[in-house]
Amino acid sequence: MDIKLDPSRDDLPLVANTSHILVKHYVLDLDVDFESQVIEGTIVLFLESGNRFKKRSSSTEVTCPSESNEACKFRMPEPCQIPVTNTKTFSSKIGYNDFVICGKGEKDTSGKDGNHDNQEQASGISSSKYCCDTGNHGSEEFLLVLDCCDLSVLKVEEVDVAAVPGIEKFTRSPKLRNQIVHELMALPADRWREQLDYYARCSQAPGCGELLFDTDTWSLQIRKTGAQTATDFPHAIRIQYRTKPQGRSVTWTSDQSGRPCVYTVGSPINNRALFPCQEPPVAMSTWQATVRAAASFVVLMSGENSAKPTQLQEDYSSWHYYVTMPMPASTFTIAVGSWTEMKPEICSSNDVATERSFSPSEADFRYIGVCGHMEYPCRFQKASATTQKIIPHRVFAPACLKGACQETLLPLIPPCLSAAHSVLGTHPFSRLDILIVPANFSSLGMASPHIVFLSQSTLTGMSQLCGTRLCHEIAHAWFGLAIGARDWTEEWLSEGFATHLEDVFWAKAQQLAPHEAREQQELRACLRWRRLQDEVQNSPEEMQVLRPNKEKTGHVSDSGSSVIRHGLNPEKVFMQVHYLKGYFLLRFLAKRLGEDTYFSFLRKFVHTFHGQLILSQDFLQMLLENIPEEKRLELSVGNIFRDWLESSGIPQPLQRERQALAECGLAQQVSAEVSAGDAVHALPFLPPRAVGPALHPWRGARDRRRRRATTVAKWVRVNRRPRKRKRKDREEVFEKVRHRWCELIVKHKYTKAYRDVERFLQEDQERSQRESLSCICS
Repeated sequence: MDIKLDPSRDDLPLVANTSHILVKHYVLDLDVDFESQVIEGTIVLFLESGNRFKKRSSSTEVTCPSESNEACKFRMPEPCQIPVTNTKTFSSKIGYNDFVICGKGEKDTSGKDGNHDNQEQASGISSSKYCCDTGNHGSEEFLLVLDCCDLSVLKVEEVDVAAVPGIEKFTRSPKLRNQIVHELMALPADRWREQLDYYARCSQAPGCGELLFDTDTWSLQIRKTGAQTATDFPHAIRIQYRTKPQGRSVTWTSDQSGRPCVYTVGSPINNRALFPCQEPPVAMSTWQATVRAAASFVVLMSGENSAKPTQLQEDYSSWHYYVTMPMPASTFTIAVGSWTEMKPEICSSNDVATERSFSPSEADFRYIGVCGHMEYPCRFQKASATTQKIIPHRVFAPACLKGACQETLLPLIPPCLSAAHSVLGTHPFSRLDILIVPANFSSLGMASPHIVFLSQSTLTGMSQLCGTRLCHEIAHAWFGLAIGARDWTEEWLSEGFATHLEDVFWAKAQQLAPHEAREQQELRACLRWRRLQDEVQNSPEEMQVLRPNKEKTGHVSDSGSSVIRHGLNPEKVFMQVHYLKGYFLLRFLAKRLGEDTYFSFLRKFVHTFHGQLILSQDFLQMLLENIPEEKRLELSVGNIFRDWLESSGIPQPLQRERQALAECGLAQQVSAEVSAGDAVHALPFLPPRAVGPALHPWRGARDRRRRRATTVAKWVRVNRRPRKRKRKDREEVFEKVRHRWCELIVKHKYTKAYRDVERFLQEDQERSQRESLSCICS
């Protein structure tokens, strides 16, 4: 299948040829330089090919990201070799010209410092094709294509893994480097420490020959002379590169204390401007990384270990992280800054309460059987992990946010983690770091393996916003990370689930009674319904579809390349249709099945599919197979596709439900209070005679409200002509709003806000109003 991409459009290309060869492990060795705003170093890729990648008689054409239909030209290395015995010698002090070698007779397209940049001015991926096929093309050579953008690639070489001491125990043929890599990757899960150690040793082995490479707008292409198939291609290669200050995968900025920092921002282009990689989600890999920075900085990363710094010379520190659960490269996250670890001042009674045990029916959902994913050290197979309600966690933020973190965030983490465990069972990841990111972060939160970014906005006000957002990001540990979408256009499989689960987690974290939880969830459903209506009215129809590729969902070209529709559209960042329509679909299914049946199924689904990639039909088919016939009614995968996933606008079942459903009791109360508040807001504009004793906020009941509404309406009709508001008028409006807020506090006995009433009585009211309100309070 030929894919022809136009970079002027808003589609995101995934060009890596994952159908031919896969990266199974990355070893990164990087230096962070805040002065030049560059991250540089090396990345070693350990690759795997299979029987299906062997030499074939026919060729597969893929689109060539070049400027013309001419044959692809590559940088030809000179016969000399520059062995690398220690990758840590690559630092910001190295001269790049020492490593740049261009083929004789070819035009040097390197930059001023001799490195080969992704060609930003290239016409991108158009109608031209590689002459060097990514699979096999007769006698021509195999081409490894990596997703790469906004990077300066300096050198690519094969790694001599056979030179590593002790490596001979992995193979009977120690001179066959590819066989050594294969045996290393095939080690059983219980030998993961040994495997990581040898990955690290191999990454520091000397080079054994430079490889030809070229870059364009979206990719890095590598080949080796004489290697005609993926099997022949080197299975361990080292790439020396550096990022660019304007690269779109990371943001260089200042934190809330004014200190420099850098972090991955969840860019639409993911991590391809941080390191060359295979972006398609099917390319699931593990990684380990060593990052060096000035000793005053803290390095946080998506890693299983709570890394501690190793002191180096010249006031530098080194941090090391690793991951043993295969994940898409897009989930890799890093943040470097002057973060401070936030710890609670004392252990409060609330913290102790969160260690409570839920009822056996909630906690006992361990399943017996072998996991369905590729082999790795899985927590679902560990008895100690399945019963761990609260995983180890840390909170980092600039020092100036210490008070807000201690007051708002820290007390919420244990109950939210425990609530999530009570609903879904085993936490997929062994620990959690939470970072309050700088103010320029464009979202409320972002989840990655073992680390969550939260906006500072979640710390303001009371616990409601922080708690619900924390629950949303915790839910992504199961849906979005442990279980990912095989086709990125099906975002609802991540965001829809997290949005639906955040309400369930948060209700349990608050220990709400069942009727209180229902009221809260109904109110949030009302708010989301209105938001979805606005979204549908103000967004392009083609971007409202949850499964835009329909029957072609999950399909890729013969090489493995594909296109993410609207992946680069700037409007997409602000759209919530995948959150909202996905949420309402899951809410619809939970109501149809009954919540007990639905969440029992969801726990079974998590156990079946954790560590794997799914499509919509995987979830829906298993759901329908596990519910009784009488509860299915007219439900079918085809009907759900038609009504919910493959159509724009409001789904018909949702339309019918909202039309038939009267507003929930809590929503009606809120509407009544808003209406009453609107009348109060109008009072400052009434002439003194119109107010009178009948309109005093603390006198009368229904008659008072009726007279007030009639008086306000009459006065508005008579005085339609707008008049200029004076400062005194605005102050009076503000005081009336505060007054109304105090009324609601007293009426509903909202004890947490009694200080607002006290402050209002002391500072802002006349004596007569103070006395009347004091009488009510007493």
